[in-house]
Amino acid sequence: MKTTSGQKIKIGLFTFAGLLAVILAVFFIGNQKNLFSSTFNIYGTFKNVNGLQAGNNVRFAGINVGVVQDINIVTDSLVRVDLTINNNVKKFIKKDSKISIGSDGLMGDKLIIIVPGGITSTQEVQPGNQLASITPVNIDKIVAKLIKVIDNAESLTGGLSEIVGKVNNGQGSIGRLLNSDKLSKDLEGTVRQAQTTMKNVHATTTTLNTDLKAAQSNFLLKGFFNKKKKKAQQDSIKKAQDATPKQQK
Repeated sequence: MKTTSGQKIKIGLFTFAGLLAVILAVFFIGNQKNLFSSTFNIYGTFKNVNGLQAGNNVRFAGINVGVVQDINIVTDSLVRVDLTINNNVKKFIKKDSKISIGSDGLMGDKLIIIVPGGITSTQEVQPGNQLASITPVNIDKIVAKLIKVIDNAESLTGGLSEIVGKVNNGQGSIGRLLNSDKLSKDLEGTVRQAQTTMKNVHATTTTLNTDLKAAQSNFLLKGFFNKKKKKAQQDSIKKAQDATPKQQK
């Protein structure tokens, strides 16, 4: 079976479209991985990379400026992270800049963040230099603490709900007090009675004070109160005299 010219054209167009798609994919991936731009390499070391992988982005001032080239374990407590950075940002990265591990959003991919320097050194970083690293935050520990706090809050909320339910159902002293009209009325009566008693006490005290003043002014009892007053003065003078010789000794 001979191939017609129309079929040949279709095959050619299909092949051309496939090649174009491959070229665009290679260009896109290469552009993302900085394969077609001038780059330089630097590195840093961490105790824990927290899931960082080769190919993750490197950011400086919020802009993607490179990729993680390679990750290698140096010792049992040290991991080396090699970075490939675009050459056009080299002049902005100083030798005292630091690198830290962050994430793209709350649950996004891990990435390297370059913290601007220029505080202790104004020299720009050179290819092959090592940048100081910042210990990353352990997200797993934070999540574990948050889960514990949520569990405690849930337990506390459940306990409070149970207490409120018992109070609303009239259980316990507070529940009976709040839900029983008889107890409320008895309590109000007791409070009113106590207030009346206090008023009576104040009135009686005022009357006694008035009667006592009147008795002191009465000519029949005036002598009695004067004697008591005089005796009290004599006792005070005697105590003072008895205390004087002791102080002189």
